[in-house]
Amino acid sequence: GVATTNGPKFEIDGKPFAFVGANSYWLPLLTTTDDVDATFKEMQEAGVKVVRTWGFNAINATELAGAKSSGLTYYQVWDGPDWTLNDGPQGLQRLDYVINTAGKYGIKIILAFTNNWVGYGGAELYINWIAGSGSTHDVFYTNKKIISSFQRYVNVIVNRYKASPNIFAWELVNEARCLGDLPSGPACVPGTNLLNTWYKQQSNFVRSLDPHHMITTGGEGHFFWKHPVAFWFNHTLVSDYNFNGQAGEDFDLDLTLPNIDFGTYVTNFTTLAIPHSPDFPGSNFTVESWGLGWIDDHVRSAARAQKPLILEEFGLGGLENKSSIYPAWVNRALETEHAIMPWQFGATGLKESGGNRLIKYADALINGASPNDGLAIYSNQTVWDIFTNAAKIQNARSG
Repeated sequence: GVATTNGPKFEIDGKPFAFVGANSYWLPLLTTTDDVDATFKEMQEAGVKVVRTWGFNAINATELAGAKSSGLTYYQVWDGPDWTLNDGPQGLQRLDYVINTAGKYGIKIILAFTNNWVGYGGAELYINWIAGSGSTHDVFYTNKKIISSFQRYVNVIVNRYKASPNIFAWELVNEARCLGDLPSGPACVPGTNLLNTWYKQQSNFVRSLDPHHMITTGGEGHFFWKHPVAFWFNHTLVSDYNFNGQAGEDFDLDLTLPNIDFGTYVTNFTTLAIPHSPDFPGSNFTVESWGLGWIDDHVRSAARAQKPLILEEFGLGGLENKSSIYPAWVNRALETEHAIMPWQFGATGLKESGGNRLIKYADALINGASPNDGLAIYSNQTVWDIFTNAAKIQNARSG
């Protein structure tokens, strides 16, 4: 059945649905169906019920020859102020297989429409080709031609998959901010509500295409508080951009939008010191305590909105940090009964190209292992059990 909400809980067919999920942006980038199936099987064995992946992969026309020769998955080709769709065997047919196969393994998909960042052809390809050089990142949310082009792509994706019960939710954008790899402009500053307006417009648009599947922002969960949190950093008291509106979101307000069905938030620290002491020079906090507070802040906000919540990305650098801090964060999420999706799932035993293939950027399969940005969690790591045990708890709570 189709996943829905009932107040602060997820449901499927009227029964509670609690889960541990996984992030796997690279899943549609695999070139063989055998490896897709093998990945889903490994996820199923780990107790994963929901997978978040990219519903976008765009390239410039100058990259086309290289993409074809390397086997890179791509859905859009930009060569001017418009894009061409690739719905062939190296394009959306690969995403088709991911979506259609997920249900075989009891898994549903969160599908993101674009990326705030340049990786795999996100918002800034729209900006570069339509608004032109010298534009700031936030024109993505206001330029009428960009919005029209984005909606044309969203229309393609939603209509292609809206009949599938394997879709868990549509995600408007991965990690929307005022800035991306390009800087922000004066139209997107605290109090302008630019992202909130865009979230409202685009969630209404998606709802007009699909009245059944859930919709979420895909945001990092930044707040805009009247009295934002401040902290000591390098012996200086600074205002935390996670709370002062600088990033562009207003999590409390965004979650009240009628066509935003649940909240998402993120916490990633890739470079840390010792987990139980101040983690940055001259600071007055630890990453563990900051993360626990961050979880609690979102739990309170979701409770006020009476909507479900997903800790949609979280990751830590260093085995000691992972072993110490992951259990604390996961347990707090379990105690507060919301969904957990660590960044990112690590698959092993992949066989395409002999298990070794450069995908794009520094993303590669190495000795049969899926891409690892330092945050991938593989079955042969000691922290694996943290998440498989959490999955057992969540699955026991489900109908």
